[in-house]
Amino acid sequence: MESITIKVDPAFARQMDRAMKPLYSTKTEFIRAAIREKIERQKETDELLRALYKTRSKKMTLANDEEDHRIREEVGRQLMREHGIDPDGHKMSSGLRESTKSRTLAK
Repeated sequence: MESITIKVDPAFARQMDRAMKPLYSTKTEFIRAAIREKIERQKETDELLRALYKTRSKKMTLANDEEDHRIREEVGRQLMREHGIDPDGHKMSSGLRESTKSRTLAK
């Protein structure tokens, strides 16, 4: 296995210690899981973008920059809602997360 070393400030290390308990016994396990989750979310984002671009009938041109930005914003907001984060920066209730997922799956 490859070894990777990271340095974090003490406050971040304490925050990580609190977040990892009781599910993870070591920081290594916690960091591996966080990286796996990040990679999976990135794959999901890439798949959503590919699907959106595929459905578009226009070729990608400079004239489409505004639409590209709008699509990226829309995808980002959708992913935030699915992960329980209000796009305006407020924590969402779990009920709202579930209704967002239901709407997403229904599409």
